[in-house]
Amino acid sequence: MSNEVHVIMDEAAIRRALTRIAHEILERNKGIENCVLIGIKTRGEFLAKRLAAKILEIEGTPVPWGAIDVTAYRDDQKQAAPKTALDGNQELKALEIEEKKVILFDDVLYTGRTIRAAMDALMDCGRPQMIQLAVLADRGHRELPIRPDYIGKNVPTSKQEQIEVALTETDGKDEVTIFQNREEK
Repeated sequence: MSNEVHVIMDEAAIRRALTRIAHEILERNKGIENCVLIGIKTRGEFLAKRLAAKILEIEGTPVPWGAIDVTAYRDDQKQAAPKTALDGNQELKALEIEEKKVILFDDVLYTGRTIRAAMDALMDCGRPQMIQLAVLADRGHRELPIRPDYIGKNVPTSKQEQIEVALTETDGKDEVTIFQNREEK
């Protein structure tokens, strides 16, 4: 099996995708009034922060943003500790989401289970008016009926392929790569 890695989005492509998503969010919501950006830790957090900066650049108005850690809400992890909405979500405590349009941002959408966990965590923090979903890369293979509202890049994949997002904040560079899994799980 080949272990070739292919770059499918470089730094410029990621920047263009975020700019396009920012414009789509502004158009769909008729501005940013009553909107909040929430990034799913870790890379979704940095993408939400970049998106907030891009919207500020375009509109001249800041949009609140925060991050959420959904580890305790995942259905594929056994948790010893009880679920509490704000564990690990210090940023979210100060961010009011009640009756707001929440734009949830993640790096890669695959089965939809992380997004389901994020929605459960958000609901424990308040009742948003609506939740919209933005992703940098959508690779398909959904196991739950979840569909993104904003997509940086659609990347049809096989289940043997994997997509990885590298961001400057965590990895020292911006790029999205695709490669074959070394072993099937």
